[in-house]
Amino acid sequence: MSGPPPAASPLRIDVVSIFPDYLAPLRLSLVGRAVSDGVIDLRVHDLRGYAHDRHRTVDDAPYGGGPGMVMKPEPWGECLDDVLGATRDALLVIPTPSGTPFTQAQAADLAQQRRLIFACGRYEGIDQRVADHYRTRLPVAELSIGDYVLAGGEAAALVMIEAVARLVPGVLGNADSAVQDSFAEGHGGLLEAPSYTRPPVWRGLAVPAVLQSGNHGAVAAWRAEQSQRRTAANRPDLIPPG
Repeated sequence: MSGPPPAASPLRIDVVSIFPDYLAPLRLSLVGRAVSDGVIDLRVHDLRGYAHDRHRTVDDAPYGGGPGMVMKPEPWGECLDDVLGATRDALLVIPTPSGTPFTQAQAADLAQQRRLIFACGRYEGIDQRVADHYRTRLPVAELSIGDYVLAGGEAAALVMIEAVARLVPGVLGNADSAVQDSFAEGHGGLLEAPSYTRPPVWRGLAVPAVLQSGNHGAVAAWRAEQSQRRTAANRPDLIPPG
């Protein structure tokens, strides 16, 4: 059976990396199906193709000293200019631990864009002048997926792209799934209640009776209560004050 008809204007996502094979999971599962169905136009670019010395060098020692290497601005500039072409109708996303926190609300905002470009840094990051320069040409978002440091931006890009793709119309089989997610407006930004399926009893543990009652009002009330309890236990910072 064929998938849903392609969107009139698919969300284009470009990813730039020195390890393009790292992005292969984007051809699998939900995002891969969206790409196959034409809902998302995914293109992965190898940054080393824009390094012109025989070693295809993309990094150099940092000014001011210190450990590690910094990604050079020249290959990034050539690559991003090529990827962008004449358009300014795009958002450049730079995954970095020094960025602002990536949230479900931000994923929803990115899903409304027409085009996203992910610049995956490595080593000590990308020369800051790259972000500063492209900010004069188009919106730039430096985003962090958490308070930890990864070896590169590819894993963070995978996380953000999957979070965004789920919110693009036509990607999920049931659009209500996104409404009921943790952090979504349908939960008031709280965590989702626990989920259960068959069998009704597993290893001595029973599914809560209310979920088998057929009483939709009682089920909704139970889920709301469980959402509050789980949020208070695991993420009290999400509970509105007062």
